[in-house]
Amino acid sequence: MLYALHELAYQSALPWRVGAQMARRFWSSPFNPAADTAVGRTAYASAELFESVTRRYGKPDWRLEVVTVDGKPVRTVEQVIWQSPWCRLVRFARNIGDLKRAGKPASGPAVLIVAPLSGHYATLLRGTVEAFLQDHDVYVTDWVNARQVPVLEGRFDFFDYIDHVRMMLAEIGGRPHVVGVCQPGPPVLAAGAIMAEDGDPNRPASMTFMGSPIDARLSPTVTNQLAEEKPFTWFRSNMIHTVPWPYPGFGRQVYPGFVQLYSFMSMNEERHRDAHWDYFNSLIDGDGDGVEKHEEFYDEYLSVLDLTEEFYLQTIDIVFQQHLLPRGLLEHRGRRVDLTKIADIGLMTVEGEKDDISGVGQTQAAHGLCPNVPEDRRRLYVQPGVGHYGVFNGRRFRDEIYPRVRDFIASNEALSGVPQRSAAAA
Repeated sequence: MLYALHELAYQSALPWRVGAQMARRFWSSPFNPAADTAVGRTAYASAELFESVTRRYGKPDWRLEVVTVDGKPVRTVEQVIWQSPWCRLVRFARNIGDLKRAGKPASGPAVLIVAPLSGHYATLLRGTVEAFLQDHDVYVTDWVNARQVPVLEGRFDFFDYIDHVRMMLAEIGGRPHVVGVCQPGPPVLAAGAIMAEDGDPNRPASMTFMGSPIDARLSPTVTNQLAEEKPFTWFRSNMIHTVPWPYPGFGRQVYPGFVQLYSFMSMNEERHRDAHWDYFNSLIDGDGDGVEKHEEFYDEYLSVLDLTEEFYLQTIDIVFQQHLLPRGLLEHRGRRVDLTKIADIGLMTVEGEKDDISGVGQTQAAHGLCPNVPEDRRRLYVQPGVGHYGVFNGRRFRDEIYPRVRDFIASNEALSGVPQRSAAAA
């Protein structure tokens, strides 16, 4: 019912949005003599603000056709090299000629960036991907919105997620490096342990976890406390809703992205309110930089996707309530996930000092859970002064975090025993 009411509210506001769009065009027209007056600019800003907070934000584009490498532009091509109903494995192929002009080798260590499946699209990691493209052959998990997947395609749960990680590593081939950002930490670590125990030739050469709830019992945040305080039945009764017609996933039970978005925004309500007030004033003042910065962030932040009921509820149960992985009790397809089997896979953890989603200690717990990783293949880093988002995006990520991860990957590439891939293989 909630999903249907949400859709009804959106459709009911359509006449007001159309009116706001007409007002915006009227007050921004060069033929309107009052457009550049205080009244005109205020009217335009009001219409723009109303339209921006009531419209629907679709899946953003990657906008990575050209990236900067050592100060020189390098073209990239987005390639889908594998897909299922639930995920596309996207590779950003760099132009070899551009790389040579930038003084970079034509190939580089293969890196699979596992994007979080927690309410936002993988494009939230645009800045992360852009940084890694400077030195690596980059692949990204582009998760599909559950409301776009027909019911006939079946289920997708926590264990299917683990299987998907393993299948994508096999598709890349060799021994790629894995970077798990936030939510993927537990399933990616589980996949690495299973592949290590099997002696899988495509097991990761290294795994880097950034702001991940490996052990959510440590330094609990508001998010962790909510998951622990509410009984499991509360999440099933209050957070799961049915996809309405006319979406392709009509009838599927999901955790709606708009519920996740409202939850996150309520945690920082004052900050978002101030941001929109600043945006309103920037529109009035004609501050193009302020407007662009606000729109760039919120166009991404307000674009959300739905999670399947089974994946969401299992994540609550396995990661945030029973803590099965750190307790050594997680089973996958009838076999126990044994983290002690990880012995020739590098392990790096990155945390933010001010992270209010995954508190300091939750990610670095992976080191204690994987005792057989050699000391020379470990890194533990806590970035001062950043919150959750700053762990994988922004200036401090580019200047301070990424160089450390890059060097860690390079050292483990040399220790993995797998020859550097040629440009033709890449």
